[in-house]
Amino acid sequence: MSEVTSFYARTLQGLAACAAVLLGASALAITVDVVGRNLGLGTLPWILEVSEYVLPLATFLIAPWLLYRNGHVRLDILLHSRPWLGHVTNVVGLAVCVVLVIYGVRTILNSAAQGAMIFKSVVFPEWWLYLPVPLCFGLLTLEFGRRLAGR
Repeated sequence: MSEVTSFYARTLQGLAACAAVLLGASALAITVDVVGRNLGLGTLPWILEVSEYVLPLATFLIAPWLLYRNGHVRLDILLHSRPWLGHVTNVVGLAVCVVLVIYGVRTILNSAAQGAMIFKSVVFPEWWLYLPVPLCFGLLTLEFGRRLAGR
């Protein structure tokens, strides 16, 4: 395996590990909040909000790794009976991902230019919410391109 391919695989695996840690930490924090509430110790008001952000973030982070490992949902019976269909789905996937990268970058730039902020329990710039979109769809674009190149 070349050094670039190895770095690419480790990057995707690292993102998947981050997704797992985020989901585990979220589950642990929710458990602590529920136990604390039931014991009369109070609640952590930010837990629900943070867990709402963690779920889509974890999904974005793990998607490139799943595609790399063929762990995504696919209909193998169709791909075996119509081998050309795999090529078509890779082309469509690449095109969709490129469009989402472009719109993700535009959304980040617009949000940052406006100075939009999220004001809830946790306050932060709105563009932070959009940052995983072009990054992860960029990696998905690379993966679909890698598949089309036959690697």
